[in-house]
Amino acid sequence: MLSLTLDHEGMRLLSHVRVVLCRPSHPGNIGAAARAMKTMGLSRLVLVAPRRFPDPQATALASGAVDVLEGATVVETLAEALAGTVVSVAFTTRSRTYVQPFRTPEESAREVLQALQAAPDTQAALVFGNETNGLANEEVWQCTFPATIPANPAYSSLNLAAAVQVACYVLARTCEAFAPQAGAIADAPDFVPASHEAVEGLLAQWLAVLERLDFYDPASPKRLEARLRRLLARARLERAELDILRGMLKAVARKIP
Repeated sequence: MLSLTLDHEGMRLLSHVRVVLCRPSHPGNIGAAARAMKTMGLSRLVLVAPRRFPDPQATALASGAVDVLEGATVVETLAEALAGTVVSVAFTTRSRTYVQPFRTPEESAREVLQALQAAPDTQAALVFGNETNGLANEEVWQCTFPATIPANPAYSSLNLAAAVQVACYVLARTCEAFAPQAGAIADAPDFVPASHEAVEGLLAQWLAVLERLDFYDPASPKRLEARLRRLLARARLERAELDILRGMLKAVARKIP
């Protein structure tokens, strides 16, 4: 049987990737997803508002990956699940508007690994929606970019655990042969990417200033928040840049009557 050939660095990179399942409704799928993760060398599982967990069905379907289940973190919101990450991938098959262009699993894997090599002490997330409706628009917008798994256009809906298996497989195989590109961001020793919660804080401050300027109405946000999220995701701010922007917004706020 062929096996993955991951060196120490490859295992380290995978250990910094968490798999996030949003609102999973069937405990068996949680167990099957845990098994899929472990076969590809991943172990960090985060569950957002699961309907039933822990559950005997999850344990039964996990087979030899019960340790992944036992180590799972349960949170109530996606924002909590993404805390501490510098890059997050929203896996979805649904057509979206005003979000970043879709990546393939291979493209998303390379971006995740590049981000983790740029900031060794940070985390990344692969995010999946629930079995019935997938990820909500608001959940996709919270992630750095969306990705989709190419499938039969006549029937493109993958089982949750199957989607996790494919995404983790591609990430692990990409990790086997991964080397940072010359001139890539990882070559900049002083680069410290802004965390998910730091970017969310900047966005909240930005919207608050726009509201005071009567440019933004929280009761009727339309697509402004989504567009700003897209802009920030594309910018991939480092921590120092984010601090400058927050300082600028604070100065602007002081000038508003």
